[in-house]
Amino acid sequence: MPNPGPIPLDSQLCFSLYGTTIAINRAYKPLLDGLGITYPQYLVLSVLWEKDGQMISAIADRLALEPSTITPLVKRLESAGFVVRRRSVEDERQVGVHLTDSGKAMQSRTGCLTDTLLERSGLTVDELVSLNKRVQALRNALTKSGTD
Repeated sequence: MPNPGPIPLDSQLCFSLYGTTIAINRAYKPLLDGLGITYPQYLVLSVLWEKDGQMISAIADRLALEPSTITPLVKRLESAGFVVRRRSVEDERQVGVHLTDSGKAMQSRTGCLTDTLLERSGLTVDELVSLNKRVQALRNALTKSGTD
């Protein structure tokens, strides 16, 4: 069977996802700047909005990042007054991260991100939810097959 040659860049799913991620981050940046947080900080806050009081290692696991990447993000969030860090009484090496009232209030202020994504994408809520589920399934399959 002859080699068909390289796949054009725009036909490669990885490039489409990469470009889409960049476009979303560009759309979010001015909004996040207005809120005083970065996108990685927003992700940390999102994890805490799901379940407050998590250890840095749990936040790192949820975001598929190293704890050494999360620690400086948490320190900046703490300096901004959105979270507090507390050492575990059972294991001093473990640091729990807890939302402050300002950190909890930030959640309601981030609705503009979803609104912007919906407006700019031209997708309905149902279409966006469906697309997200398909991308998550792809991510999960790739992650699972990489650990087999």
